[in-house]
Amino acid sequence: MAVTDEAIEKIKEMIIKGRLRPGDRLPKEADLAAELGLSRSSLREAVRALSLIHVLDVRQGDGTYVTSLEPARLLEAMSFVVDFHRDDTVLEFLEVRRILEPAATAMAAQRITDEEVADLRAHLALIGNAPTVEDLVRNDLEFHSRIAACSRNVVLGSLLDSLSGPTTRARVWRGLTQEGALTRTLMEHTAILDALAERDSEGARAWATIHIVSIEQWLRNTLSEKRSTQGG
Repeated sequence: MAVTDEAIEKIKEMIIKGRLRPGDRLPKEADLAAELGLSRSSLREAVRALSLIHVLDVRQGDGTYVTSLEPARLLEAMSFVVDFHRDDTVLEFLEVRRILEPAATAMAAQRITDEEVADLRAHLALIGNAPTVEDLVRNDLEFHSRIAACSRNVVLGSLLDSLSGPTTRARVWRGLTQEGALTRTLMEHTAILDALAERDSEGARAWATIHIVSIEQWLRNTLSEKRSTQGG
């Protein structure tokens, strides 16, 4: 592993220093191995590892290329890891969302266009006043993803998209079991959107925080009650 790590670091250094740029094709394996002072096997393992995290793109019969290195592309690997979360870590994901999502929503309030506000209103209107839990959750995921995109920060938007998956089951569970959850969610979405339309950054931040905290508090209480029942 130490030899492979060394190979990874050397390729990484080539990219950081600009010797390899996004879209560039890597030299032939034998030439690159000789240039870096590596064995061909360790270089091959390094290329395989970097392709798994979308730094390199191995094209059969064509060669190996540096990817676009766009944040959304690189963070796809994190999405894969996040999918292995356990149920007892959902609260931790919500805690991270509580840090990041209000910030993204506040940024969106400064940068959103009138057309994007109108598109968000149309998106919310799609589900009407009495949606099913599943439809509401799907709408909710898209709503927050669009707002994050309006922050114009690709890294932040990609991180939030990666973190949304683990909390989906909790959102459905809440909608099915908590009285008034659907109505409350619709109200909070409308409040967030109204703040965005008014370009009210702090109002948007506050409503986004309230929205996430309401889910987090419900889940924390539910898990606490479940543990108490099992303990009794």
